[in-house]
Amino acid sequence: MDFRGRALRAACVLAGGALVLSACTSTTETDSPKVDKVEVAKVDAIAAKVPADVASSGKLTVGVNIPYAPNEYKDPNSGKIVGFDVDLMDAVAKVLGLSADYKESDFEKIIPAIEAGTYNLGMSSMTDNAEREKTADFVTYFNAGSQWAQQKGKTVDPNNACGKRVAVQRTTVQDTDEIPAKSAACVAAGKPEITKVAYDEQSAAATALVNGQVDAMSADSPVTAYAIKQNQNTIEAAGQLFDAAPYGWPVKKGSALAPVLQEAVQYLMDNGQYRKITENWGVQEGAITKSVINGAQG
Repeated sequence: MDFRGRALRAACVLAGGALVLSACTSTTETDSPKVDKVEVAKVDAIAAKVPADVASSGKLTVGVNIPYAPNEYKDPNSGKIVGFDVDLMDAVAKVLGLSADYKESDFEKIIPAIEAGTYNLGMSSMTDNAEREKTADFVTYFNAGSQWAQQKGKTVDPNNACGKRVAVQRTTVQDTDEIPAKSAACVAAGKPEITKVAYDEQSAAATALVNGQVDAMSADSPVTAYAIKQNQNTIEAAGQLFDAAPYGWPVKKGSALAPVLQEAVQYLMDNGQYRKITENWGVQEGAITKSVINGAQG
């Protein structure tokens, strides 16, 4: 599934110690949690392979669309773009002896800007799919799908939720595709329908679950994982991640930068620093062990 391409993105933040998920129209987050950086050093053998034009600039110019916590969003105190994707890209840049320079962009304009040479790459929780591979090469670094959450101590089966109340964010793939299809299957089997409770903001969906107003919540896996990390005493995962697809960093088609990025992130995967970054942000469920170039599925 193409979560970020098809769905209105969900963003989550902390507010007053309890999870609240922000409106997707906002570009700031409230009370951003402090997440430790993983210390990474330059690897000369990999850095030597950076294309000359990028190496001479000393930086990777990265197009990013926010907010999409915990992957990329704006810290309200510093004004800087932070998140899991940011920490991972910063680590990759350090391996290459570079710094990452983040440029905010509309999501749909990132690949055209890469083609035009405005950005070296994109970093925006972008699903690597066959359609996008026609215009850009992708370096994969994560797997994302849908993930349900339930109140702690209660049991909800995402594959048999007939009669349950399930919160979603309006216009997401969970709202438009997943829950309607599962509810229709319930009705066809002579069972009660799933009551889909759709909210304009993911904040309301998460709050409804925390407060017990719904039985479960379905959202993109990094969003759900981060919600669980911030509310460990209240909610937990329900079932396994499903409909997973790779996230990738898009670069210009045929660019020599793609194999360098792939080698750098693979280095971080092999030495455990990548895993630590995913754990710091509570998204280790989507961690992968092998990065590839153009890993579209299906």
